[in-house]
Amino acid sequence: MPVTEKNILSRLYFVAGSLFLFAIVVVVKLVSLQMVHGDKYKQLAMDRTEKMFTIAPNRGNLYSDDGSLLATSVTRFTIRFDAVTVEDAVFKENVVPLADALAKLLGKSSSHYQQLLRKAKSNKNRYALIARKLDYSDYMEVKKFPLFSLGPNRGGFIVEQQTVREHPLGKIAERSVGYERKDANGYYTRVGLEGAFGQYLRGVEGKRLKQKIAKGQWKPIGQENIIEPKDGYDVISSIDINVQDIAHHALLGQLEKYKADHGCVIVMETKTGEVKAISNLGRTTDGKYYERLNYAIGESHEPGSTFKLMSLVAALEDEVIDTSTVIDTEKGKWRIYDRTVRDSKHGGYGKISVGEAFKVSSNTAFAKMIHNNYKDKPEKFVNRLMRMNLHEELGMPIKGEGKPVIRYPGDEGWSGISLAWMSHGYEVSMTPLQTLSFYNAIANDGEMVRPRLIKEVKEWNKTIHKFDKDVINEAICSKETAAKVKQLLKDVVEKDRGTGHGLYSANYSMAGKTGTSQKNYVSKDPDKLKYISSFAGYFPAENPKYSCIVVIHEPDKSVGYYGADVSGPVFKSIARKIYATSPIIDEVDSLKPATKKLDKAYETFYANAQKEHSKVPNVKGMSGMDAIAILENLGLQVEVRGNGKVQKQSISQGTDLDKVDKIVLELS
Repeated sequence: MPVTEKNILSRLYFVAGSLFLFAIVVVVKLVSLQMVHGDKYKQLAMDRTEKMFTIAPNRGNLYSDDGSLLATSVTRFTIRFDAVTVEDAVFKENVVPLADALAKLLGKSSSHYQQLLRKAKSNKNRYALIARKLDYSDYMEVKKFPLFSLGPNRGGFIVEQQTVREHPLGKIAERSVGYERKDANGYYTRVGLEGAFGQYLRGVEGKRLKQKIAKGQWKPIGQENIIEPKDGYDVISSIDINVQDIAHHALLGQLEKYKADHGCVIVMETKTGEVKAISNLGRTTDGKYYERLNYAIGESHEPGSTFKLMSLVAALEDEVIDTSTVIDTEKGKWRIYDRTVRDSKHGGYGKISVGEAFKVSSNTAFAKMIHNNYKDKPEKFVNRLMRMNLHEELGMPIKGEGKPVIRYPGDEGWSGISLAWMSHGYEVSMTPLQTLSFYNAIANDGEMVRPRLIKEVKEWNKTIHKFDKDVINEAICSKETAAKVKQLLKDVVEKDRGTGHGLYSANYSMAGKTGTSQKNYVSKDPDKLKYISSFAGYFPAENPKYSCIVVIHEPDKSVGYYGADVSGPVFKSIARKIYATSPIIDEVDSLKPATKKLDKAYETFYANAQKEHSKVPNVKGMSGMDAIAILENLGLQVEVRGNGKVQKQSISQGTDLDKVDKIVLELS
């Protein structure tokens, strides 16, 4: 064999051998990848084409105490069209009937939908948007339309569902109802009732497989979910929507009148601690008010004179004074070390009893009373306050409860003037709800109950969990002490010199305490001095059913800032409307009136109410909820159109009730 042929043959053998070895390496590598990394790369490929998506469950409904909706989940549907999966002949046959049906349901022209569908077919669009946010009934109609009725594979029908949270009350109690949001990292932001009881409302997520198509879009595979979502439980709150509406509008009106920065109101059922209304309104830059923050639960501040009740109870329990003990107010000024305590009345009140000092809200009398009786053992006073649970949070399920501040001798900030300043509500700090809980305990003859926002958790008609009264302290004081201060709280409203006497009404009894505290008082600039106006109490005075607190921050000083003028009228308005529109009116005759005169006033009030209600009343200008409550209590069927205040009523004022079955109200 010639040398050249031998060389060529050798080279061929070498190339063949190399190829053979390379093939062996490739096979080994493939086997290795398959055996060792096969699952990994298979999953990677799947992730690029198919992916499991979570389906949010429907949150449970949040109800008021009478079953009215405060928050509900509504499913909305988005309809898309996969033009690639539809055969040309099927498309041509159905495009016009489908466009006609869509036009009839959705309002746009048939030509609009024909153009949209044909363009999707021409561009081979696999994810063309047809309609958004359809409700369930509309979705079920669209599902039966020509072409779409053939399903996802032959008809190109794609449906996506989304759960939307709606609040039937709108802006009323928006912050108290709250929300629960989950970010991309799985962390929750919890606000109000929605956040506090999210573990019941939330439900369990479902799973659905989707396929990646053009332009990074994902199309559901099939019509069934891999794992069906489990809806959340329903939560029955303690909120009474009628009382809530009353409280909201009473607070709003006063905030607007006094151009205040913000304020809150809470109404609580005395015996059970159920919170019937909680409203929090803050001012925007353009002077409007909305539910900005939960001031009632979260804002701890110096309460001012409403704290005099706590000081008085402590002194009575320790038996260092009695309500008849006489104190010299020293012309309305009392010097203690380098500070001066002043009364709001120039010249003071002279020598007055402790009971009278409480009624007129004398700062000097209370500062002398507490300082002189506890200066040798200041811890005795603080210990008494702590035995009444004033240093503890209420342990509310809603996040962000403000911390009360009750300093102890030796703590940072404690000084020789601390007792005197604490006596009338400075150098201490409490939230409105914490203050109300104490007043509610006095109304309850000393039993302090935890405020409660929830009654039960249900799944359809089945009760999952029921919440009962929770007692914090069976007796913050003796019944004798409670009885004494209850009479004084009543005197504040009913007696001539009481700071709340302007709120008195012969038609319904109230008891409570005014409070006016200063903010930014450390500053020497008078323009920076602001006020907090408060009123805390309960009604009826003789047999308390509801307790209530109103706190308004930074009213316009040129209009007014005293608690009796700013916050007191809100309290009175709430009491008056609850008497007039709730079942409490049926219980008035069974109360124990203090005098025959008051008893007669109740009878006159009740008779007038019955007389007025023999005919259709004028409800124009009233809030929708107030109007509905009044008319339904008269036995009328009420149909409401719109939201807000009543602009028109279908039946004229003065029409005999026995001639009317139904009335239509137009709101705006």
